[in-house]
Amino acid sequence: MTPSPRHVIGVIGGSGMERLLAGGSHRSHQVSTPWGAPSGPIEEAEIGGLKVLFLARHGPGHVIPPHRVNYRANVDALHSLGAEAIVTVSSVGSLREELSPGMFVLPNQFVDFTKGRPTTYFDGGRVYHVSLADPFCPDLSQRAAAVGRELNTPFSEKRTYVCVEGPRFSTRAESAFFRGFADIIGMTLVPEVTLARERALCYLCLAMVTDYDVWADHPVDAKEILAVMHANSERMGRLLTTLLPRLAAPPTCTCRQALDTAVV
Repeated sequence: MTPSPRHVIGVIGGSGMERLLAGGSHRSHQVSTPWGAPSGPIEEAEIGGLKVLFLARHGPGHVIPPHRVNYRANVDALHSLGAEAIVTVSSVGSLREELSPGMFVLPNQFVDFTKGRPTTYFDGGRVYHVSLADPFCPDLSQRAAAVGRELNTPFSEKRTYVCVEGPRFSTRAESAFFRGFADIIGMTLVPEVTLARERALCYLCLAMVTDYDVWADHPVDAKEILAVMHANSERMGRLLTTLLPRLAAPPTCTCRQALDTAVV
C-alpha cells in the first residue's frame, strides 16, 4: 500500500527563522497542551502548497533558555495541529576542525548529556519503549541532502550531535572529552528528537555551525555566534523554502509506525 503524502510540516527554529513566513498571509494559533504552553504562538502559512507550522523554540524575542524550553508542549502542540513531520534548525558548535563556522550539518546520531529535562510522554500507565537506533528520519535527511547539493549549500552528513544541558558553554576538559565520540555540540536536540519519535513524527535537524567549541583554544563568544547565525540565515531560509514543498511527497520511511512495536 502506497503511503499517503504529507500535508502539514512543523518547523521549529531559532532566532531569524521567522522571516520564512514574511510576505504571505498566515494565521496564528495559541495552543494549550496537557504539558503546558508551548514556547509561543504557532504561525501557520502555506509554502509551495504545503501547510507549514512555525514555532520559535526560544519564544518571541529569544527569551527562553535551552534548559527551560517546554519541549513536550512544543512537539505536542505541533502534533495537535496536524504536523506529520518536524524540521528543526539548530545552531551548534564544531568539535572537528573540518567543520568550520558557517557550514551546515546533517546529524544521523546523537548522544544525550542533558540532566534535568523531561524526555518522554509516557510517565505512567501503558509503558512504551520506542527505538532510537536511527533517531533522524532517513526520508527527510535524503531530501535535505539533495536540496543542499542542488543549491550549492552542501551538508556534512552522518555526524554525531552531543546535546548538553546549557545554558553555559563547555569547559575545555568537557570539550576535549566530547571530541572522543561526537562531531557537533548543541543544547536543543534532546528531548525534541525523542518526543517526535514518541508521537510517530518524522524528525530532521538542520544544524548550522556557528563556532569551534572551546577545544580549539578560543573561548566561545555569544556575539560571534550571533554574527554567524545572521550571516547564515538567508542561506538557510532559501534552503528551507526549496525543501519544504518537496516533503509533501509520500514518505519512504517507517516513522509513522514508531509505536507499533513499542508498547509493553
